[in-house]
Amino acid sequence: MSEHEFVVIIPQEQIINRIVLLRGEKVLLDVHLAEIYGVETRALKQAVRRNADLFPEDFMFTLNEQEVDTVVSQSVIPSKQHLGGSTPFAFTETGVAMLSSVLKSKRARQMNIAIMRAFVALRKALLNYTELSLDIEDIRKKINDYDKNIELLFQYLDELLEKKEEFQLPRESIGYKLKQRNR
Repeated sequence: MSEHEFVVIIPQEQIINRIVLLRGEKVLLDVHLAEIYGVETRALKQAVRRNADLFPEDFMFTLNEQEVDTVVSQSVIPSKQHLGGSTPFAFTETGVAMLSSVLKSKRARQMNIAIMRAFVALRKALLNYTELSLDIEDIRKKINDYDKNIELLFQYLDELLEKKEEFQLPRESIGYKLKQRNR
């Protein structure tokens, strides 16, 4: 790297905040990737179109009108005008990895590493969230079982008390008996 060349590293949180869920996939939009890679969106799209065979549907897809409306309404992008009139591309994690073979700059390679790390961090966070949710559900079930068991215990105690009252025979007093004197 020459002394005039430097790479700006984007914080992982900024990358994670740009990952959206579309068609059941976590994706990054072309406008955000272009910004991260430091290239124009049209240049990124042009490179992808030249190498279309490297981007099957599970790597990259074009958003439909409803999906564009969704990303605008979720403030992923400020407005449709932000797209410059073109339909955005959405890149899955594997599609982003493939971009490194199309965009050959040093910055693109370094940003790809940062993006891959962001996807891994997101996956770990999701796994931790899932484990936590399962633990909470397990605790809820246990508490529910405890409530049922306590309720059953009280029910048994009530039944025992009822039986005790039913089967209680009159008993003679135990101990000294005082004779009553006639006066």
